Amino acid sequence: MKQEFDLIKDCSQKLLAIHDTMEILNGKWKMSIIACLCYQPMRYSELLRDVKGISGKMLSRELKDLEINELITRTVLNTAPVAVEYQITEYGETLKQLTNTIAEWGITHRKRIISGMKANSSI
Repeated sequence: MKQEFDLIKDCSQKLLAIHDTMEILNGKWKMSIIACLCYQPMRYSELLRDVKGISGKMLSRELKDLEINELITRTVLNTAPVAVEYQITEYGETLKQLTNTIAEWGITHRKRIISGMKANSSI
């Protein structure tokens, strides 16, 4: 009985941790922004170009959320005109493995679905 209780407790703790993570990384865009910044610091306009489909308003909102959660930093560059650069923090870099895992899973899933569609269309 104790072992069963421990399993339920472990599951509950994992679910709580997953909910916490999803709360921070929720939405369509945050993981894409983090993935971009894991490779190099980027200016706002570069992120707007590379994160396909995001609006400027949404990008601003998502960047603020990521900064509040200490996953990225925002630096105002001393240029004319003024430019802003975003960079992943050391803490944010802990998500790089997660972005790679999600990307690998997505590639595998896409191949699986496409090959299933091809197999079904030839019937």
